[in-house]
Amino acid sequence: MVNRAVLAHRLFTGISRRHLGCLVEELAMPWQAGLEGRRHAARGGARKRAAGAGARHRLVFVDRLVATLIHLRHDLPHSVLGLLFGVDRSTITRAITEVRTLLAERGCAVPDRPGLRLRTLADVFAYAQAEGIELRLDATEIQVRRPPAGRGGRRAFVSGKKKQNTMKATVIADWRGRTLWTDALRPGRMHDATAARNEGIAVCFQHFPDVEVLLDDGYLGLSRDHRGQAITPPRKPRPGALPSRVEQWERDRHAHSSDRITVEHALADHKRWKQLTRWTHRRDRLPDTYRAIANLISDRCTTA
Repeated sequence: MVNRAVLAHRLFTGISRRHLGCLVEELAMPWQAGLEGRRHAARGGARKRAAGAGARHRLVFVDRLVATLIHLRHDLPHSVLGLLFGVDRSTITRAITEVRTLLAERGCAVPDRPGLRLRTLADVFAYAQAEGIELRLDATEIQVRRPPAGRGGRRAFVSGKKKQNTMKATVIADWRGRTLWTDALRPGRMHDATAARNEGIAVCFQHFPDVEVLLDDGYLGLSRDHRGQAITPPRKPRPGALPSRVEQWERDRHAHSSDRITVEHALADHKRWKQLTRWTHRRDRLPDTYRAIANLISDRCTTA
């Protein structure tokens, strides 16, 4: 059996031992409750033996959590993790499936607000309006495996920008590049603005009129529909414009890009995790994986 503290410190470089302990305290009870709920459903009623009787877990919850963190960070195969922890591959697979879901449901941490987590787009807008924060929003694409020939919706994953089969994630960060929210991933063919609209951003703009969001040129439609809130780069002057007008446009464009660059840094931070450089597993597992990684990164950024 491996030393889980050494694994967490040496292999999973994005987490400290203190952070690991906080995760154990936060997730152990929900995991145990879910386990007992599944057992109750399988039995069809209350247990007939006293608590504590029966087989013991060969892989305790802390080891399940560490195995999941290592898999998310380094994308080690389940069979290799099984050898490290001295259990069967199927045990690792089941543990990762359970813990990854718990990590995805936590929501993103809020700087200087212990215990407060943002899970929906409305939560982010409410937080931004209450704290007077200017948001940055952008989308990123992750390459996925090509769906089998003949399967419905096969073309939906073909990205016109990347010329690959991708899935698209929309991410919101603050002025320091700290991740505040990420959506349910969409097929790569979907436009960036359409993906944001499908998450209900128009309703959030309506209910939180004081919130401003910095965007790139891919969200010009949102800028047209929500002027003063969805802020895109200034439009280029027409040919023949005065040199002073062109110089002013260059300064404004550079200032907007400098303010919005922090969300690009947040996306780059996500892509440092090997699983998000190229997704080689089942596509239906990518949304939970991305949210779990974003939530873990947000924990680290709260102390930055």
